[in-house]
Amino acid sequence: MRHMTKIAPAPGFRLERDALGELEVPAHAYYGIHTLRAVRNFPFSGYRLHPAFIRAFALVKRACAQTNALLGHLSGERGQAIDAACAEIAAGALHDQIVVDPFQGGAGTSTNMNLNEVIASRAAELLGGEQGDWERVHPILHVNMHQSTNDVYPTALRVAVLTVLSDLEIAVAALQESLQRKETEFRDVVKPGRTELMDAVPMTLGMSFGAFADGVARDRWR
Repeated sequence: MRHMTKIAPAPGFRLERDALGELEVPAHAYYGIHTLRAVRNFPFSGYRLHPAFIRAFALVKRACAQTNALLGHLSGERGQAIDAACAEIAAGALHDQIVVDPFQGGAGTSTNMNLNEVIASRAAELLGGEQGDWERVHPILHVNMHQSTNDVYPTALRVAVLTVLSDLEIAVAALQESLQRKETEFRDVVKPGRTELMDAVPMTLGMSFGAFADGVARDRWR
């Protein structure tokens, strides 16, 4: 049998392994091999996930960790470390480690794994380990325990929407007020109405903007 020589990673990297093989991951990255593969597989837009979505995802993960600890599926020390790591991310920490593109295959699996790995690395740190110490805290077996991407992703999305609704309401109100100002400004500007791409009865340009404002107002209060 041929002797297999273990290849050491390059300086500044750690070697991680999955079912597809091995990859060198930056040594101080909180994410791991699953995230790195996703970054390489889906380099579509260059955009980053919205901070509100990252915070919401961390809150969902935190709730799962607390529930699993309460039911005895996570050890107290490990559960507390995952809880604390999620709380830090929900407060805005480590968002620079969420590096997957928002446009990806797999219905959000890459995002879920990115969060799992970052949370696991940070929890391992809190327990005295290092980034990528999956023996201490595993991204799938511990952080993603009793979860599916098809559950946590849409849940996090809904939580994120709820947290930014107040900002949206302010923006929609400003749009409504702008349209109402144009309604007044153009109240004496006469134009033909349009029905089925044909000229119809005369109306003012202000009336058109008033209709736009009414539509926005209905959506604002709905």
